[in-house]
Amino acid sequence: MKYRTAIAVGLVAAATIRFAHAADPRYPDWPCAQAKVPEISLAAVWAGPPLDDVSGKWREDATVGSLVAKLAARRTALEEAQKAITEHLNAATDKTRSGKLLFAGLFDVLNGQRSQVLNGLERITRKQREAADKIRSDTIALQALQSEAPPDQTKIGDLGNQLVWETRIFEDRSRVIKFVCEVPTAIDQRLFALGRTIQQEIE
Repeated sequence: MKYRTAIAVGLVAAATIRFAHAADPRYPDWPCAQAKVPEISLAAVWAGPPLDDVSGKWREDATVGSLVAKLAARRTALEEAQKAITEHLNAATDKTRSGKLLFAGLFDVLNGQRSQVLNGLERITRKQREAADKIRSDTIALQALQSEAPPDQTKIGDLGNQLVWETRIFEDRSRVIKFVCEVPTAIDQRLFALGRTIQQEIE
């Protein structure tokens, strides 16, 4: 009886696992409902003075580099990050340049974090596709074992348990994907909010 349950789970999973066609054929492994935007557009998050003269130079300032790491970390509350920006810029001798350095660093770091998330989502999607294929093939194999006369209950039990385990992993990954799909948008929103704070301080 317990194996019937395992078999049913495997069959249902195999029947219902589907990968929808990608909305954008350029990104066939993109799993999220949100459209994939490979990189944050500077113009979308920054309306302050041009950053050309500080590009890459934020790494040369240890204080700025340390602050950028703190501000970019999602464990740092947004209000705390905004307060740290205000304190840093109020203490700066050249508020505009300091603000530009700070935002240039945030833009580089958060764009990098975002790219890592996007790549990770596509990697896990490929794993899910492979897992779905394995569940389907194991379900077919289980059906074949069930059809044998007499059926080998040991093999049926082992494969039934394997299917339950495979299905559980697949479902866990699906939940992770749904959660992680929200991360790129959260990064975009954080960068915009911090950029706005910097702009307000240097205006």
